[in-house]
Amino acid sequence: MTGPVLTAELLLHGYAAGIFPMAEDRDNPEVFWVDPKLRGIMPLEGFHISRSLARRMRRRVYQATLNQDFAGVVTACADRDVTWINDTIFDLYLQLHDNGFAHSLELWDGPDLIGGVYGVTLGAAFFGESMFSRATDASKIALAFLVDHLRTTGFTLFDTQFITPHLTTLGAIEIPRGNYHKKLAKALNTKADFLGKADMPPVQDVLQRMTQRS
Repeated sequence: MTGPVLTAELLLHGYAAGIFPMAEDRDNPEVFWVDPKLRGIMPLEGFHISRSLARRMRRRVYQATLNQDFAGVVTACADRDVTWINDTIFDLYLQLHDNGFAHSLELWDGPDLIGGVYGVTLGAAFFGESMFSRATDASKIALAFLVDHLRTTGFTLFDTQFITPHLTTLGAIEIPRGNYHKKLAKALNTKADFLGKADMPPVQDVLQRMTQRS
């Protein structure tokens, strides 16, 4: 459905109600709300690291940061042939970032930004919006850092909106809308602090914790 003119405040109300915005493509100015019957989530206890991904994480010294280049991450996420990120959505997420509700995780290989993910936080819920990769498995490694970070900062819900084969290999699942709303209500009434732990751990520490839970 098409709603009123979007504002950053209205976006937050939408997330709290269990819906999220999208555009048909970058050139379409219209933004509509989505409320899927099956919702994708990443269980924070169920993130899966394959042997090949673990080898890649051990092979190089990757560094993760938080909110070091939010605009760059969103720009990279939109830099594809088909994207739902139009100018309106881009500007609104920059506003949410400035207001402390939208965050990015960047993955660096030396000075090069090779992957990242961004999303919105409310309570103990992280609403993942999009991710990008400029190197093999970079977005998977970024997600490993993100899941580890969400766990250590008190989050209980990682909403991926939809699932893809890419996310499924990492442990993402679909749950019915009603179940999602129950998890969302609980998360909204729980406190978490995304920036409570600003220094990201070495990739080896993340890998050790993740493989211990796999």
